[in-house]
Amino acid sequence: MIIGIPTNDRATVESHFGHCKEFAMYTVKEGKVVDTTYITPPPHAPGVIPQFLSDNNADAIICGGMGQMAINLFKAKNIDVILGANGSVEENLQEFIKGDLMSTGSACEHDHDHHH
Repeated sequence: MIIGIPTNDRATVESHFGHCKEFAMYTVKEGKVVDTTYITPPPHAPGVIPQFLSDNNADAIICGGMGQMAINLFKAKNIDVILGANGSVEENLQEFIKGDLMSTGSACEHDHDHHH
């Protein structure tokens, strides 16, 4: 299983996956991280990141939130979406591996023409 987590500092989950500097990509086998790589995504545009993570063999994305269209695009690529993550990349990853991290966030409903 390959899990992608958006980050700007390799330590904290970036809340807006489309604006992250890179994705931490963790390869997990039998409950253990066996490989970690960092990949720089292409510029954010509708549909680009789901295709990018699919091309990088992601099975899941752990992030803060995203719009319903993005969720649907990830699911169409057979990538599980876990929303509501924040704080430590490592803690979220370990909770997910243990099966304790559940999607708690909701789809982002705001206008993406503004910056938070």
